[in-house]
Amino acid sequence: MTIWVQITPGSSEPIYLQVANQVSEAIAKGQLKTGDKLPAVRKLAAELVINPNTVARAYTILEQAGLVSTKTGSGTFVSDPKMIGRDAADISALAERMDNVIVRGLNLGIEAKDLVEMFKSRITGFGRKEKDKE
Repeated sequence: MTIWVQITPGSSEPIYLQVANQVSEAIAKGQLKTGDKLPAVRKLAAELVINPNTVARAYTILEQAGLVSTKTGSGTFVSDPKMIGRDAADISALAERMDNVIVRGLNLGIEAKDLVEMFKSRITGFGRKEKDKE
């Protein structure tokens, strides 16, 4: 599976986070699917002209988040989202972030129903449907 990662050298975001965030987004959007193999650390580092340790650090972050798993000698693969543990602290942090977005939207004068539609539209952009209600 080919992934496209673009590094912004002058960014305030560290390069390893740029890589991790872009891979995470590709997984969320369905561009990378369960079982897809990520490029080898050295290969991706060579393509991006960065230190292999930077890619390794990004992969470690993705593994700690449960998005990928590394099999020694085989490579790094996208994990099955159904197998990712749902940590109560993570869910709480997500709810808090959503609250902040809601408050910001309401303060901008956006109606609650419009915020809901905006959220639905955005989530559809990530390839997710409302079937997840089941």
